[in-house]
Amino acid sequence: MTTAPSTDSDTKAVEQLDAVVLGAGVAGLYQLHQLREQGLNVRAFDAAGDVGGTWWWNRYPGARFDSEAYIYQYLFDEKLYTDWSWSEKFPGQPEIERWLHYVTDRLDLRRDITFNTKITSAHFDEDRGRWTVRTDAGHVLDTQFFVSCAGMLSAPLTDQFEGQDSFAGQVVYTSSYPAGGVDVAGKRVGVVGIGATGIQVIQTIAPDVGHLTVFARTPQYVLPMKNPRYGPEEQAAYKARFAELKATIPHTFTGFEYDFEHAWADCTPEQRLEILEETYQDGSLKLWLAGFGEMFFSEEVSEEVSEFVRDKMRERLVDQHLIDVLVPTDYGFGTHRVPLENGYLEVYRQDNVDLIGVKDNPIARIRPEGIELTDGTVVELDVIILATGFDAGTGALTRIDIRGRDGRSLADEWGRDIRTTMGLAKHGYPNLLTTAVPLAPSAALCNMTTCLQQQTEWITRAIRDLRVEGKSVIEPTEQGEDAWVAHHEETAGATIVVNTTSWYLGSNVPGKPRRLLSYIGGVGTYRQLCEKEAADGYPAFERR
Repeated sequence: MTTAPSTDSDTKAVEQLDAVVLGAGVAGLYQLHQLREQGLNVRAFDAAGDVGGTWWWNRYPGARFDSEAYIYQYLFDEKLYTDWSWSEKFPGQPEIERWLHYVTDRLDLRRDITFNTKITSAHFDEDRGRWTVRTDAGHVLDTQFFVSCAGMLSAPLTDQFEGQDSFAGQVVYTSSYPAGGVDVAGKRVGVVGIGATGIQVIQTIAPDVGHLTVFARTPQYVLPMKNPRYGPEEQAAYKARFAELKATIPHTFTGFEYDFEHAWADCTPEQRLEILEETYQDGSLKLWLAGFGEMFFSEEVSEEVSEFVRDKMRERLVDQHLIDVLVPTDYGFGTHRVPLENGYLEVYRQDNVDLIGVKDNPIARIRPEGIELTDGTVVELDVIILATGFDAGTGALTRIDIRGRDGRSLADEWGRDIRTTMGLAKHGYPNLLTTAVPLAPSAALCNMTTCLQQQTEWITRAIRDLRVEGKSVIEPTEQGEDAWVAHHEETAGATIVVNTTSWYLGSNVPGKPRRLLSYIGGVGTYRQLCEKEAADGYPAFERR
């Protein structure tokens, strides 16, 4: 094998690797483990100070699972699964982070991870068939494979408001919340954003602040969370289901333990209402992910299900102003991310909470004393918490200077059209293998551990097969990529999800090409297509 020079001027010595893994979250940890087990010399890099990915960065008040803890787990090792015990059905961030430390230490992964280090560039050398990867700490890495496990929601949107640096108080983002927390006791706090993150923050800090002002633009359908504690009996019960869960979860539509069980047309109106009520009362995402699948395809069914959820929200909100701002009416239930909440709607009925709708009266700027709206109203604040979302799917990689064959730029290409091959690779970028990027199942409609395990396992198999056959480069063909994009568009176009405006389609990022970022054909179906691709000898890829 031809290698790069052993040194690079003004940097550290060049390190020779078989694979570089970007990220040390759920995907990165498992990918590192698998490639090491294959005998590769591999190193992972993460900008965070420790393992965890999303669960390292998301330290904001109230951060927790909205997938049941016993399915948000690795399923490749039963003992790894059963030797950890969850304290409740939907644990909070500190416990999740401890679990990821447990996995890391159990698999002895830490010795091959470099923390507090950003990958800044990755350039492919076509003559040598290898990547040169550079970091902000001066590392120069010469590697055969560059594997991205950077995450679907890991590129936060920042600096969105004029005058933000002028604020005399404290501004914090939920995406990089201080590990030591923020003192909000007795203070005037403003929260901007009512997506899943904003909701968790709002319901958690409301009892402690002096006064809370919520700036709400897009109303959200919400479902109440029921979060029972787990003692030894409950822990033993879910652990006894390991074989069942491993056999079923990867093959359901969304990678959860439940699946769509009822057909709308086969039910009477009374039966439909009974099913809606039953799944709503489950206290999970079951109404969204195991109610009636027709709500993703039929405007009529969508409207009936949506109205059911609206009625539940109206009953709790009571006040018409709250209803007008917080209850969605212009899109269907489930076509946006559906947050779980615990007393969130009732927060707005507290005397110390104000709700300001900014859809028709947007935030104009941030001033030293607080937030100014377009109509000139100024809300004076001591702390501003920004839950303003992410550049989903593409943002983590477009913020890195990634260049493939002929010097082509991934940021430029995705800036024109968001295309991948099965969300696992990109034509023109040999040996760049990806998880949680567009056109694969991801956070939109998938339990992320289910999808990330499957995607990393496919990448591991593809690398193993390549090496067994004595080849060194794998890259999607143009025809293979065209075929996958066409299939993705046909599948997405059959649903009403593509008619909405949300981060699901990149609508929250000005100028971003519009495309449904997550494959919506089902987790089980996607798995079958990936397995077939490998079994058939990778017909959508060139291997040389």
